[in-house]
Amino acid sequence: MTAAAPRVADGDPERDEVLRLRAEVRALRARVRAHPLISQAQGMLQERYALPDADSAFTLMRMTSQRFNIKMRTLAGALVTTPRPDEQAALWFPRRVRRPEPALGFMEQEPPGGRSRGAVLGAVLTRTLTVVGADMGNVQTVDRVNGGLRIERHTGLTEEFLDFFAHVEEEGTSCAKAAREVAQVTVRDVEEDPVFTEPAREAILAAGSRACHSVPLTASSGACVGMVSAHVDRPLPELRAVQLKTLDALGAEAGRWLAWHERTVVGDALEYLHALGRRERGAARRGRA
Repeated sequence: MTAAAPRVADGDPERDEVLRLRAEVRALRARVRAHPLISQAQGMLQERYALPDADSAFTLMRMTSQRFNIKMRTLAGALVTTPRPDEQAALWFPRRVRRPEPALGFMEQEPPGGRSRGAVLGAVLTRTLTVVGADMGNVQTVDRVNGGLRIERHTGLTEEFLDFFAHVEEEGTSCAKAAREVAQVTVRDVEEDPVFTEPAREAILAAGSRACHSVPLTASSGACVGMVSAHVDRPLPELRAVQLKTLDALGAEAGRWLAWHERTVVGDALEYLHALGRRERGAARRGRA
């Protein structure tokens, strides 16, 4: 496992520059992880709509990502895992039923710019940390391309933790167990709990976490669509029944919203991308006529 980066003391004149460089490195690693998926999506668009090159496909994806306020990786994942449309039809999903946006009781106020995926996941994390009494945590969503879970939101965690757990497989961690069993999982002492592989245990302890609690985000069907986990720097007592009930309700509300967002907002984005592709293909044909 990669050695932990040296800590930078508060008040050190180089602190801000070191933190900036660490953030740049982490962002670069995230782009590298997403690049193969985005390249695959570009190739599909180029072939499907007879686009002249991969850059043209990327431009359509970027326009769509910005219009619907969804990440390029999310858009690319939806594109490569959704059955291809009838390319002669104007709509990708001609029989899609639109449903109203689910209510979210855990959002204390409407965020500026509306309920984006990032804003909702941020509110889920904040509420979970408040209920558990924690300062560190993350939200993961199901990786529709590779399986497992991938981090989308986080707070208080080290760069090394985020790199190590960027993608979590179906075994070896408490969040994986919670996703598999679709049930809350408490790890009262990370040092002793057998749920972790040794590398995962070391990575969590190195981040200053000594205990954690994971809550599955569940769709109406009961399927796990994500996970929110709180980490604390001390052994964690059993949560009270009222805390568990509150977290269950939070997981159900957030999961229903995520499933709605996937069907509706991401679905709308794919429809828009399909329309852009058909327009580009039609313009190319007219140019050759």
